[in-house]
Amino acid sequence: MSASRFAIPIRILPEDIDFMGHVNNSRYLNWVQDVVLGHWRKLAPAEEKARLAWVALKHEITYRKPAFLDDEVIAETVLEKIAGARSFYNTVIKRGEDVLAEVQSMWCCIDAQSLRPARISREVAEKFFGLTRD
Repeated sequence: MSASRFAIPIRILPEDIDFMGHVNNSRYLNWVQDVVLGHWRKLAPAEEKARLAWVALKHEITYRKPAFLDDEVIAETVLEKIAGARSFYNTVIKRGEDVLAEVQSMWCCIDAQSLRPARISREVAEKFFGLTRD
């Protein structure tokens, strides 16, 4: 079972615009990071947020349409799977009904003190994210 969706609005700033007049592709990675980490901050219990941190391992982005300065954009993500210390997210960046980009990403949960990989507990995975851990 997948966890509930989490979304954030995106504010496009003038510095996001590249020489072609649309949002630079690199900004999409920032948006993915913002929505994935926002999902964690919203759902995880305080003690887990203090104990654990996240690093990105892999992003695969499919760009569909460009975004522009005055666009109203939303990044929506869903945690699809937890496997050991790794979590797999699917993120869609949209302008209204138009899909601008689709992103599959893999993240590693780490202990905030040691910076070593750390598993999310089964209880947290099930209770807060609606997932069973592999």
